[in-house]
Amino acid sequence: MMAYTYALILFFTFFICFIASFDKRIQFNLQFGSFLKAAILVAIPFIAWDIWFTAHGVWWFNKDYTLGISFFGLPLEEILFFICIPFSCIFTYYTIDKYYKWEVLSAFNNLLVFVSIIILSVVGLLHTDKIYTLITTIVTILTLIYLHFIAKVDWLTKASLVFMLLMLGFFPVNGVLTGSFIENPIVNYNPKDFLGIRMFTIPIEDAVYGYSQFLLVLYFFKKLSTAK
Repeated sequence: MMAYTYALILFFTFFICFIASFDKRIQFNLQFGSFLKAAILVAIPFIAWDIWFTAHGVWWFNKDYTLGISFFGLPLEEILFFICIPFSCIFTYYTIDKYYKWEVLSAFNNLLVFVSIIILSVVGLLHTDKIYTLITTIVTILTLIYLHFIAKVDWLTKASLVFMLLMLGFFPVNGVLTGSFIENPIVNYNPKDFLGIRMFTIPIEDAVYGYSQFLLVLYFFKKLSTAK
């Protein structure tokens, strides 16, 4: 049963939102195609990042908790992570956005972006020797710059608030992956490569990593949904 741990985490995270997608009040099932395209577009560079980090020992996986099927050094579950977790995130945003538009929040986009970029820049510059911290800050800064200054999206603050709500699910899911509630972590991190600041058992970089991934999938999802 232990070998199904990672797969079961993904299954329950995905399945609940998948079933709810068919609710007539939400009808997220009509957006499955747009979501899948968006998720794959973002998954490609993130999986490449994952493969490189795994190959260089920045993090590694406890195979006792996986099915034993690997591609390019990554467990099958880790690859599916980039579809299942974004699915639940985008479903949550889509559902909230369907009922609460929150246009007033766009007034805070400038403040959000500038404060975030300053904090991320300082952290990145102070920790250039920690590859997970450095790459995560760079990717998130570039994501915010592109979305705010080039794509000029008006939903950054709203998406950020939704992401804060998603943290309620992030803690148990990533908590199990990083060693909460189970004997050993599924994902292990080289202490030399990250800040060492953990939220329970979760490296703070994981939250920032997830934030940039969420914003990028949401951006492409909106673009592809509009293009229909």
